[in-house]
Amino acid sequence: MLNQKKYYILYKPYGYLCQFTQETEKHLCLADLNMNIPKNVFPVGRLDKDSEGLIILSSDGKLNHRLLDPQYQHRRTYLVQVEGDITQDAIDQLERGIEIKLKNRSYKTLPAKAKKIDIPENIPPRNPPIRFRKAIPTSWLELELKEGKNRQVRKMCAGTGFPVLRLIRKSIEGLQGTDLEPGQYRELTLETIQNSLGLKL
Repeated sequence: MLNQKKYYILYKPYGYLCQFTQETEKHLCLADLNMNIPKNVFPVGRLDKDSEGLIILSSDGKLNHRLLDPQYQHRRTYLVQVEGDITQDAIDQLERGIEIKLKNRSYKTLPAKAKKIDIPENIPPRNPPIRFRKAIPTSWLELELKEGKNRQVRKMCAGTGFPVLRLIRKSIEGLQGTDLEPGQYRELTLETIQNSLGLKL
């Protein structure tokens, strides 16, 4: 029997809720992108309103379970611009795991991979751009996690003393989203999804 489920990747722009319904009239959501996709397709996982980059959209509930269940620990890679010139000590803290607050309790993040990088090439400008302060430098890092707690990257970086200015999800496992422009999306085959994510649906 042919698999009739649908799979897409989208570069979610900054300022958009990662859902198809508005919470207030002032909120932008995925429906405002006017995508030509079936009504039973929904985001797999989330990016907060102030974050941007790769999200998967699908009508496949099994994919949703496999990607979001903590036992599977899929790699998520982020490009992160922070306030200040991030130090090696902060990088080491991120890699070891750091205490963050989740629902009024303390949680230590799993070990991660982190490295300071040059300004990433070929990333789209953010609209609106971040607010620069002449007296305070900014720097970039690449951060790879195997979990996706609420606002985790922001909480981790803030915990090291380097607040996040811009956050872009670059990839999920081998699935890349950096060739898309904000608001652009592309349909993928089941085979591509399975091969890129390293799973069998």
